[in-house]
Amino acid sequence: MSTVRRDYAHPLHLHRENRPSHPIPEGASARGGLLSIVVPAKDEAANLPQLVNEIVRAFRPLAARPGGPHKLDGFEVVIVDDGSTDGTAEVVERMARVYPELRPVLLASNVGQSTATVAGFRASRGDWIGLLDADLQNPPADLAAMWDALPGFDAALGWRQDRQDKWSRRVLSRLANGLRNLVLGQAIRDTGCSVRIIARDLALRLPMFHGGHRFLGPLLLREGCRIVQMPVAHRPRARGKSHYHFGNRSVRVVVDLLGVAWLLRRPIRYEVVVPGTAAPDRPAQVRLMAGREAAR
Repeated sequence: MSTVRRDYAHPLHLHRENRPSHPIPEGASARGGLLSIVVPAKDEAANLPQLVNEIVRAFRPLAARPGGPHKLDGFEVVIVDDGSTDGTAEVVERMARVYPELRPVLLASNVGQSTATVAGFRASRGDWIGLLDADLQNPPADLAAMWDALPGFDAALGWRQDRQDKWSRRVLSRLANGLRNLVLGQAIRDTGCSVRIIARDLALRLPMFHGGHRFLGPLLLREGCRIVQMPVAHRPRARGKSHYHFGNRSVRVVVDLLGVAWLLRRPIRYEVVVPGTAAPDRPAQVRLMAGREAAR
């Protein structure tokens, strides 16, 4: 397990209302809260029954325990059907009658993983958002372990310790991660890993775009977040097929990388003097604002 830190002022725990971006005391995130597990799904009808069953088996015990490292007050599973044509919507709606934690979000047409992810962010009701792919390659039990590692951090990101993909995909991913870190000056081990937990308000204020789901780690660092990185398991894809290949991940990703590099280098920050605390010669207390105004 590794950590990534930046020295910006930042919220350690965020609530639903728009809070000012100033430090909150260490340990505030230990309060736990509600978790929304967002799963974008495109033609994954064959995988969803097993996936939802594994999520429920992993998280119901956490929600039932009286305490623990990080109290879970409850969870929901938000399946975002991204315009599937294989009956995914019907499968999700049928499962929703069996699992009370399941909430379907059915998109009218295929909009891509990044947009479907944002739709899940906005539909979620938790204090925290967990992310999983629908292909069953990442065990939901690892997301549950990640929940207990959250106290003291704004987000947790997984990295695939033993990838079970074709060698060509593994090599391409390793090169892509190295290039991203070189260009962006960061140390995110696996930007393509879908296993993540992020404070909901933080997720909602990230600048998102088509392809942005591959840059959540760098975008979180742009907000000054404290991030913990954890190894997660990776399984072979048993059913269905991947929607990504070299043709749709090469030139586009390079263009996106240049855009993110530009974005990281142009944040908006300013200081506000707190009324009544300024000495005649200099401010006695200031509040650092990063990219937004303070809530009144």
